[in-house]
Amino acid sequence: MKKKYIYPAALILCLASTSCNDSFMERQPQTEIGVDSYFNTEQDLKMYCYNLYDFPNFNNYVADAGTDNQATTDVVEIKNIMLSTNPNSTTVSSGWDWEKLRTINLFLDNCEKAQVADDVLAHYQGVARFFRARFYMDKVKRFSDVPWYDKTLTTADEDLYKARDSRDMVVQKIFEDYRFAAEHVKTNQETGAVDKWVVLTYMARHALYEGTYRKYHDELNLQGSANTYLKMAAEVALQIMNEGGFSIYTTGDADKDYYTLFESPDLSTNPEIILATYFDRKINGNGFWAFMFGNYIPCPTKDLVQSYLMKDGSYYSAQPGYETKQFVEEFQNRDPRMWQTLAWPGWELINTMTYAPGAGIYVQNLNKNFSGYHQIKGFINNKDEDYYLGIDYPVLRYAEVLLTYAEARAELGELTQDDLNKTINLLRSRAGIPALQLNPAADPVMQKAFPGISSTLQEIRRERRVELALEGFRYDDLMRWKAGKLLEKEPEGLYFPSLGKFDLTGDGVEDIYLIPSSQDIPAEADKETNSLGKKLVYYRTGTIDDSNATVYLTEGTKGNVLTIKDMGTFQEPKFYYRPVPKHEVELNPALAPQLFGWE
Repeated sequence: MKKKYIYPAALILCLASTSCNDSFMERQPQTEIGVDSYFNTEQDLKMYCYNLYDFPNFNNYVADAGTDNQATTDVVEIKNIMLSTNPNSTTVSSGWDWEKLRTINLFLDNCEKAQVADDVLAHYQGVARFFRARFYMDKVKRFSDVPWYDKTLTTADEDLYKARDSRDMVVQKIFEDYRFAAEHVKTNQETGAVDKWVVLTYMARHALYEGTYRKYHDELNLQGSANTYLKMAAEVALQIMNEGGFSIYTTGDADKDYYTLFESPDLSTNPEIILATYFDRKINGNGFWAFMFGNYIPCPTKDLVQSYLMKDGSYYSAQPGYETKQFVEEFQNRDPRMWQTLAWPGWELINTMTYAPGAGIYVQNLNKNFSGYHQIKGFINNKDEDYYLGIDYPVLRYAEVLLTYAEARAELGELTQDDLNKTINLLRSRAGIPALQLNPAADPVMQKAFPGISSTLQEIRRERRVELALEGFRYDDLMRWKAGKLLEKEPEGLYFPSLGKFDLTGDGVEDIYLIPSSQDIPAEADKETNSLGKKLVYYRTGTIDDSNATVYLTEGTKGNVLTIKDMGTFQEPKFYYRPVPKHEVELNPALAPQLFGWE
């Protein structure tokens, strides 16, 4: 059996029932007795810290939903806010939760009771402070100014009613925690546990976030300190590159290596993996459910599809008539990561757990509110239950570190060709596409999306989008780049030049039949059969307001598949932030006023 680290779920549940329950913690003298009797040994510290683990999992493959990567008709907060006539602190009221912080601070307030060596104590203090830094970074992303607490509060504590601290102060505290963790958390930890490299990867990620956020968001009046965090991001990423011993996973097979990262039953020896969640079907199966594939939403967008380069490194937008290329042609001679992320013409479906028509060469499934593109990144195309329930999830990849370094150096105006060669071009090499050179000719599509920045930085942003596609990075990236307006674009899908029969598998044989919405779909026995002896799949097409249509096209009888009619308006700078929930301000008026136009 492969090497695993299995979190002790029973003990974690026990800890959660004591350390996270406010009513329990307020009882006397049981509180003090419980703390004194628990924080005694290294095992106590280790088990408590496992209770803090909250890393993303397979759900992250649909975490781009609501962005220009992934269309959805599901409930997504930013989409609802953009479509609302008056979003306010009553209707937008989530995220102001502090239970996790209490759990962390309780540990930090009591861990020194343990009879352990100084370096062991410092390690677990570092782990806890790492989780506190992550907790607060999420709060800063959402609310900007938040109250900073570094102790366990009681119901009588006056600090429960303090005002919000400034973003600048809180971020300084966050990186004090990160620096402590980086200095004291050990390397060579058990598989799946937090180690120094995990700490440094998150530290670099969040330093890049804060540095770029300050640079582009002039409403904060913090642009003067942006480079402090950009330099930190570059330095920390470079430390990982120089000392971490990681490398980009490649066997030389550009057609498979990227996909392998997301469907591996054992990532424990993969040189690219900084942190993974490890599963074994017989011990702790991952509960895999392929909700990103087949008849489920969200679904990839044409905007994402068009961001991939051609295999020769040229821009897709440079292809004549690229806007109206049909599905089969779209996948020809493209960056191989595109068809290791999306179901391509001729892809064979094996695992049918979420797709009723069954196994075989997959015909793109069209329906209302679907783009027609289907995601295979994160979908385990294997019908062996022992296999797909044992797939590991890659939480942190070295690829992200390389992207962080390249972007930070570019934002600082210090990027060299050598920097590109040891970062971006390692990723392109795995994909089998040419290297990026400094100052390439600009892509008009990227210029329109991100005006005012260099063509090199535009291409780094493209590379980040493609390499990390559908892994939950896109929303944060658009927010820190102050590119929220890109969320207003109506997400589109496959292009059809007319009604009629179309080949979607690339074999030259028609698979589907688009008919007007005014016509009835024939009974099964009356449906036309193609030359392979298979019944054509019929769809009634119309505009998105046509109740008879089963597929929406932008022009009714031709055009791009349309998934959503209106994405609403992204108000700047207001929608880059969220209000403190009204009921919280009523409990603590010192949290007022709301920021950036929220009420």
